[in-house]
Amino acid sequence: MGKGCITATKYFLFLFNLLFFIFGALIMGFGLWVLLDNQSFIAVLQESSSTLKVGSYILIGVGSLSMLMGFLGCIGAIYEIRCLLGLYFTCLVLILIAQVTAAVLIYFQRDLLKREISTVVNKILVGYTGQNKTTEHAWDYLQKTIQCCGWTGPSNWTENVWIKNSSQILYPCSCRNESIPGSEVQESGLCQSLVPEWPVYTKGCMSSVEDWLLSNCGVILGVCVGVAVLELLGMMLSMCLCKSVQQEDYSKVPKY
Repeated sequence: MGKGCITATKYFLFLFNLLFFIFGALIMGFGLWVLLDNQSFIAVLQESSSTLKVGSYILIGVGSLSMLMGFLGCIGAIYEIRCLLGLYFTCLVLILIAQVTAAVLIYFQRDLLKREISTVVNKILVGYTGQNKTTEHAWDYLQKTIQCCGWTGPSNWTENVWIKNSSQILYPCSCRNESIPGSEVQESGLCQSLVPEWPVYTKGCMSSVEDWLLSNCGVILGVCVGVAVLELLGMMLSMCLCKSVQQEDYSKVPKY
């Protein structure tokens, strides 16, 4: 490989690793958001599902590892250190295998995941009190934002302890369909209905979430494919540069 090609490969690999470092920071940030967020559907699942908490810690770990790899890759590329380039190539292979394995597991376990989410949500709806608990506040926010009611439909709310045992006709305020005349509009808690039929949305939140995933399926798939292509490109560049470096020269390692 000519000197010009080696230089071009070196700087392309440096640029790739810079992007990889930024990508790792985004993954870590997403993991922190899943762990700390209390204003979305994630918060609803997080308090009752240990799986999601474990997943958020995995995202933080993967993001941190990606940032470290990006940093080491930049150093290995600029100073042409074969051991760092080889380690970087090996880590990329392992990460790519892990990503493919995770995607396959999620695909084949999607029915189990759906059942777990349904169990968690129904548990929240049955014990809902409207007293501004984190999960209740997040669920109210979800229903209000995407205009849905219950998980599969408003009938899920009929199992709520307060609604079932009340002598009044109560319904979840966040389900309130403002286009239907009825009682005053509130953001959360349980409201009293003036008529036997609840003035609520008829669509369940499961359908709304699935519709969102389907409508954004192309974007999600594109991101996944883009990440895989970048990783393969990084593997190729690191291997080419590693082969072009004939001898270790640790004097190139920066001294701090």
